[in-house]
This record gives sequence, structure tokens and C-alpha cells, in this order.
Amino acid sequence: MNQSILVLDCGATNVRSVMVDERGLIVSQHSIPNNTIKDPLHAGGLLWDVDEIWRKMCECSRKVIEETKGKYTVDGITVTTFGVDGAPVRKEKKLLYPVISWQCSRTKSISDNIHEYMNVDELYQLNGLQSYPFNTLFKLIWLQQNKPDILDQSHKYLFMPSIFILRMTGEMLNDTTMAGTSMFTNLKERNFDEAILKKIGLNKEKFYPLVEPGKIAGHLLENAACELGLSPKIPIIVGGHDTQFAVFGAGASSNQPVLSSGTWEILMGRTETSKLALPDRRDGITIELDAVSGFVNPGVQWVASGVLEWIMNLIYTDIKSNASRFGKIISDAEKIEPGCNGVSVVPELFPGGIVNMKGCIEGLTHKTTRAHIYRATLEALSFYMKMGLSKLEKASVSKAESVICVGGGSKNRVWNQIRSDVLGVPILTNDIKETTVIGAACFAMAALKWYNDPNDALKQVICHTSEFIPSKNSILYQDFYQSFSEKNFK
Repeated sequence: MNQSILVLDCGATNVRSVMVDERGLIVSQHSIPNNTIKDPLHAGGLLWDVDEIWRKMCECSRKVIEETKGKYTVDGITVTTFGVDGAPVRKEKKLLYPVISWQCSRTKSISDNIHEYMNVDELYQLNGLQSYPFNTLFKLIWLQQNKPDILDQSHKYLFMPSIFILRMTGEMLNDTTMAGTSMFTNLKERNFDEAILKKIGLNKEKFYPLVEPGKIAGHLLENAACELGLSPKIPIIVGGHDTQFAVFGAGASSNQPVLSSGTWEILMGRTETSKLALPDRRDGITIELDAVSGFVNPGVQWVASGVLEWIMNLIYTDIKSNASRFGKIISDAEKIEPGCNGVSVVPELFPGGIVNMKGCIEGLTHKTTRAHIYRATLEALSFYMKMGLSKLEKASVSKAESVICVGGGSKNRVWNQIRSDVLGVPILTNDIKETTVIGAACFAMAALKWYNDPNDALKQVICHTSEFIPSKNSILYQDFYQSFSEKNFK
């Protein structure tokens, strides 16, 4: 039978089990919607039901195993999840308090007043993370303020992937990629920062041991194996934060930016830690720990497809089918000249935007069509990308020679060409639909010695790449960007 890796992927939207063969092909997968639950003891609070998520993982796993029965063996298992979330655990390996979701609002006032605990700029210089309310640090402070006995009684604090590794192996550990989203690591040392933890009355021992992705955490216990529909003793390989594996799985090498284009666009690079030029916190760059030791991931983000969907629902209501609508929109946008006849869009429709102003559409005339407005939005979002890329280049002290684009937005050929023209570098797309899963699987393959290392494993993945190179319009877009930048990026 053929070898495979089973990736247990817990996302905010779905819980999945995905089987990947040794060439990076997804041979089977199953998913079940994921959801938070209300905290009965805290008004407006949101929690993750870990038991329920585990049941969903097991159900998905059993269906995948049944579908591939007699064709594939599961030779290794790894876990990847969203970042920042975790929970304190007893020495007896039971959770002391439920997992507070990153979607919960209880920590906002703490993040707003973090200066009462420590200097925000000094904190950023240590860990490289922006002060988002969902960061783990603020949840720990909340627990200290509201449940003071919980952390004192805890044996370890485990991040989300580690909670499931504990279920499968009985071992307690944390991985570096999840630690890198916590806001209490030292970016340069790739470790927990004692000074930050001390300020909230904790120490490193609550979070150790810290392990790199691609290490074998232990082997599948009999009870867990039965629930997953598998045989016991299968190696469980350390995974971690989904974003880091998505960047790796997209094929990004050193100083190769990756744009994950969806409802939000996240532009992230892979930079050697020793070469990082830590920016000013106000530049809006957040820096996470890469899946590979010695590298970090500087990144910026903004709402993208969320804006486009709003526009499409507003001005393309006559086309009901999504497929027909998308085809019509792309066809119309291709016919519009760069600059959209003076129509300009500021795509700020949601909180937490790039610029401190409300969204608007300017330059409308009696000749303006809906295609002008749509293309103008593509241009504006591409200007955002150029601004973000300039920040990443400054932080990494290097010039990007191309940008890899993945996600739903990478399927829009007009947008890809505009991106290339605005940036002045090629935009690369590929047909790897599950970069997070493939990235995580590559680390597991290396752990099992199928390949020399994760990079070697990634080279075996079968994919087809398309390239959008700058056209003659690139010169025009440099002027358009300059005008947009002077007006909006102050």
C-alpha cells in the first residue's frame, strides 16, 4: 500500500482531516463546520469546545480512513490550527479552564491599556507582534485578573495544536510557531521571554518544553487510535500555526513574499532572523516565527475580497450565478484602461483599515460604468499591496524579485496582471489549493525520513505554476501609485 501523512487541520471555519501522499497529492479529505460556543459565565464571551473539536477530527479521520482502506497506510500524523489560542492544563492532563477564542471580546480593554503593564514600543521590539486584542498575552492577563487561582494551579499552558498532541500522545509540549503568536516570546532568541512573563507574574516553566515543527512528539495511544479509526503507535509529528505552513507550502524561499488573497489579504515574507531590520511598531508590520529555525515572517494585512464582494453584491445584482457573475466582471474589467478614466476607490469598509479614513469612490462621471468601479478597486488593493511590500522589503533589507500569490484572489487574472504592473515584478501562482496542509505534511515527511528535510519534501510536490509579468502599463501604474500614495498613505 501507499504511504501517507494524515493532517488534522482545525480552522475557525472547518475542522478537517486530510490525507496527503508522498508526492504532496491530497488523496482524501473530509471536513465538518467548526464554531465557537458562548461562555455561560462571561457575557459576550466565546470559547472553543475542545472535546467537540476532537470528536469532529475523529469523525473526519474515520471517513478518510474508510475511503482509502486498502490503498493507503497512515504513517504519520500532524496537527495545525489557528494561532494564539490555548489553555492551562493540570498535571493530570486535564484542562483547568476552557480555550478562550481569538474571536472573544473580553480582552479588548486589556490590550487597549497594555501600557499599564509595560511599554508598548519596548514590547514590540522584543516580540515583533502588533497589540491585537486576541494575542495570548492578553488572555493570560485576563486570567490573572479574573481567575487568579487558575494559572497558579496549572502545570503547563498548552497552545491549541499541543492540546490535541496531548490527547494523542500524553505528552505536554509547545511548538515555536504557536509561541510566536503569543506576544511573550523573544523574536531574536526564538524562545519565551522571561522579562515579559515576569511582568504578569509567570515564568517560562509554565510553557516548556518548546519544540520545533517536524519533531516527533510521541506515538499514538490506543484510546486515541480507536477514536481516530487508526492503529496505535503511529508517530505524531509536531505541527503548529497554520499561517507559517501556508507560507512554506506556497513555495516561498528566503526573502520570497507570499500574498494569501482571500477575504483578508496577508502579505508575508520569510526573512533570516539575523538579517531582520526591526521596523517601527507604527509601520503596522507584525513578525511571527517561521516554521524553520533561523527565519521569521514579517507581514502586513488588509481586507481585500471582502471589499470586492461588497461591490459585486452592490452593482452586479442582475447576475445571480456566482460563476457567471465572476466571468462577466473579469471580462468587463479587462476592457477598462489603467487608471479607470479617473475613477479612484479607497477600499476602507471595515474596522482596522490601512488608512485612517472612510471608504469612498471618487472621479465619477456620466461615462462611469460598474466595470470602472470594480477595476478601480482592484487597482487600489494593488496599491495597498505595493505599500505593504515596501515595508516588508525595508524590514528584510532586500528587494523582492517576485511575489507568490495563493488563495481565492489568485484566480483573478486581471487582478494578477494589475498587481504585477503596480509592483513591477512577476506575480507567481500555482495550483496547490491547500498550502497549509501541504506545508505541514512536508515537515511530517521529513520527520519520518522520507526526505532529507521539509524543503526536499516540498520539491517533490506536483504543481503547475503560472507567471504574470509586468506589461507596458507598469510605467503608468507607477504614476498612479504615487498619486494614490501621496493622498492616502500619510
